[in-house]
Amino acid sequence: MSLLKPFSKLPGLNSANILVSLFRSFNLQLRVDVAGSRRLAKSLPLPMENDESRPRIDLVVFIINLTSELSFQSAETSLKYLDPGYFLGKVCFMVTNARNASVPTEHLDAVRKLAASLHCPLLFAEDQTPDGVTSATERLLTVLKVAASLVPTTTALYLSNLTRCTLPPDIDQPSFD
Repeated sequence: MSLLKPFSKLPGLNSANILVSLFRSFNLQLRVDVAGSRRLAKSLPLPMENDESRPRIDLVVFIINLTSELSFQSAETSLKYLDPGYFLGKVCFMVTNARNASVPTEHLDAVRKLAASLHCPLLFAEDQTPDGVTSATERLLTVLKVAASLVPTTTALYLSNLTRCTLPPDIDQPSFD
């Protein structure tokens, strides 16, 4: 089992790298203002054969489709392949299809509990419209710049404290819908 470590490689000058873990396709178009790259993976661990040429990954994003139980399970099992140092502001969860009426509230509650237990930001995205994808991309780019230390006087840990998912005290209570 190979852990992905946040500080095992030196950062590039004015560059940021994002690893997006998604179970199904999502039209993610990062227009990065700085030099950087995006990597897509269905799950972790990453293959060892190109480990030497792989750049340092500044942000890991788990995109979870609420209409797919396998999407949540894939993200949950991939978490064990991340070094604990990533949970200091370098992991983010993005949820799609939260507005879908057929999604049970238990799926959203499970993702919220997971993000809150790891003190990670939880973002919501609309992947059905171009404006929704653009908005999600802009939010991810902002988090990526902070995680890569490209924003002066702001650290990933500080941003993580401001944006982390918190649970209301009655989350375990049954809903009265």
